[in-house]
Amino acid sequence: MKIRTPAKINLFLSVGRRNADGLHELLSLMQAVSLFDEVSFEPAEELSLEVQPIGAVPDGDENLVLRGARALAAMQGVEAGARIVLEKRIPVAAGLAGGSADAAAALIGLNELWGLGVSRKALQRIGAGVGSDVPFCLQGATAVVGGTGSDLSAVPCLRPVWWVLATPDLSLSTAAVYAEFDRLGGGSTDDPYEVADALARADLDRLAESLRNDLQPAALSLAPEIARAGDALREAGALAVSLSGSGPTWLGLATDEARAREIAGRAAASVARVEVVHSITHGPRIESPD
Repeated sequence: MKIRTPAKINLFLSVGRRNADGLHELLSLMQAVSLFDEVSFEPAEELSLEVQPIGAVPDGDENLVLRGARALAAMQGVEAGARIVLEKRIPVAAGLAGGSADAAAALIGLNELWGLGVSRKALQRIGAGVGSDVPFCLQGATAVVGGTGSDLSAVPCLRPVWWVLATPDLSLSTAAVYAEFDRLGGGSTDDPYEVADALARADLDRLAESLRNDLQPAALSLAPEIARAGDALREAGALAVSLSGSGPTWLGLATDEARAREIAGRAAASVARVEVVHSITHGPRIESPD
């Protein structure tokens, strides 16, 4: 069994104060896009993970695939194994929730492989304990996300939205970006109404004006050099540019596929990695056998 699991981007990310539990208040609008990791599963006596290319993600307890698998097994009282093979295409530590997407695939795949029959809603609850982006990654499409990630409200997006992703050749620690956000004075949460309404009306000009990421100043404070990738998208003609998540990947909004490919071609010489993607209306999917 193989599952294709998509990356996510943040079109809107408002961040409030840090609570007593150490977590920040968040209100975000996330969108699944057409950049996928592939996760394969087969029966085995023990739980194991093989990553291609080797070294692409951390192993041990830091790996969200294994954390998700163990959380599902513990919650269901399962003593079963599986051989999991992860083929990485989503950049690591790039603000695209690649680890959370893989954890979502693990929950779906092992639920199927082990014949557990756990509902998607229950998987989201388990996933929230693994990472705040996992519940959205289980659902996919476009949604407003709040709380610890489990508060999801679907947002209509009737036409594909085209993006150019520009990822510099470095990674940013999410924890470090949030710490810098606090040091710079924090912020407050706001409703992503303008972005949601722009998507529902397919109004790209309004969408361009409404993109927001409260973590962008903190990420730039920690790594000023990442600004070059965003500048490259602007100079190449993107309608608007914004950081995704805690970075360092930038989103460049395009009017259509042809324009997105033109922007990508112009920016490619200035950025380590450039991808043309579009919004999708689903989350992880089990692939049919060849």
